[in-house]
Amino acid sequence: MCRSIKTLRPPVLPEEATEEEIRAAALQYVRKVSGFRAPAAHNQEVFDRAVDAVAEATAELLAGLEVRGAARKAG
Repeated sequence: MCRSIKTLRPPVLPEEATEEEIRAAALQYVRKVSGFRAPAAHNQEVFDRAVDAVAEATAELLAGLEVRGAARKAG
């Protein structure tokens, strides 16, 4: 696992992860898996789509997790 990707759920993160934090983690994941820090122009579109998909999946995961001992926000 990429060391620069941090845990985004309570109680590790005191508050709900922001969209920016989720996107940063998704970007790090795609960089690690692809082996590219910045893709070539001909790969930019697929790289960006992958980051979007990972960010969306991460937000969905975090929204659905129930963590024992952590108060969950109603919403």
